Amino acid sequence: MTPLTDPTALDQLMRRRVAEIISEDSLKKKLASGRPLRIKFGADPTKPDLHLGHVVVLKKLREFQNLGHTIVFIIGDYTAQVGDPSGKSKTRPQLSDEEARANGETYLAQVGKILNRERLEVRWNSEWFSKMSFLDVISLAGKFTVARIIERDDFAQRLKDGTDIHLHELLYPAMQAYDSIMVEADVELGATDQRFNLLAGRDLQRKLGKPEQDLLMVGPILVGTDGVQKMSKSLGNYIGVEDDPSDMYGKVMSIPDSTLWDYWTLVTDESEESIAEMRTACESGKMNPRDAKARLARTIVSELYSADVAGKAEQEFDLVHRQGGQPENTLEIFVSEDITLSDALVKAKLVNSKSEARRVIEQGGVKVDDQVVTDIDAPVGLTEGGVVIQKGKRHFVRLVRK
Repeated sequence: MTPLTDPTALDQLMRRRVAEIISEDSLKKKLASGRPLRIKFGADPTKPDLHLGHVVVLKKLREFQNLGHTIVFIIGDYTAQVGDPSGKSKTRPQLSDEEARANGETYLAQVGKILNRERLEVRWNSEWFSKMSFLDVISLAGKFTVARIIERDDFAQRLKDGTDIHLHELLYPAMQAYDSIMVEADVELGATDQRFNLLAGRDLQRKLGKPEQDLLMVGPILVGTDGVQKMSKSLGNYIGVEDDPSDMYGKVMSIPDSTLWDYWTLVTDESEESIAEMRTACESGKMNPRDAKARLARTIVSELYSADVAGKAEQEFDLVHRQGGQPENTLEIFVSEDITLSDALVKAKLVNSKSEARRVIEQGGVKVDDQVVTDIDAPVGLTEGGVVIQKGKRHFVRLVRK
């Protein structure tokens, strides 16, 4: 038996982390053929960081990789300059070529935490789009109808609301579809909110007389640390792939219990049998859900860093949250004179602005030497040995006089 046709691995490939397959029968036939397939996944580098929501699809890609298939990872440096309208109620800001290229380079480093870089075909879609003439663009646009494009839910809603839809946004599905032509994709992966764009690639292949790609949509969509909305940097409810290990551990510990089993299934490689046993133990009262969450946090940090790093992050979390202590390696910030608490938060980069500092302080979210302070203009007097400022439960800095 070869990895390509391992029945157990194929069964998991078609089930776990899968929301929808188009067409399931076709994909099964392709997989059963024993032929290495070209599995396409595209990512627009609109921002420099990936989060655990991206890890879900990367894990599925690695399953294909482990079976011997080729992952074609397309960095959409050109499509990022257009902006994917999927799920958006307004036009996305367009990136410059330099921004897209810089963000794309960071993506490569981050996907290496999940995928085998040596077995990864990386393509930038500027390879073909930068060489197209305006006549080529018109020819591509001619393969799609306006009626079909504006059927998509986000465009239909914007038309209903009287919100502008710009012409370049209508071209986005055509561009993503053309990527499938250029890399000769057998299968394309994406999240469920990419369904329209994925289908566009399949339609274009058929119109050009090419074999149609099958589509595998991962799911369910991973919700963020708020337990309600899709994980997103713009919503601030994300856990970044390159977060500091201690922050990553703490963020996982903050997720609601209701999301625990989705995180286990979608983000980790833990066996489904083991997850089911833990869930049964928690629901029967034999196991505290907090212990299952701590194991989850340790597992995620281990997979993205190492077991040793995860162990240290767990020790630090327990020190702070169970024993009321402080992290061993509290960051030291040197200042030359006494400053106000709000200025100290900004200087220590615990907040992004004075207005955020005001909000956090007035809500009682800041301690100075373990005492809650709610006055934004309170002076931070620097004593011998420094002053420890704590924001929330996990963020500590020590202010030390130069």
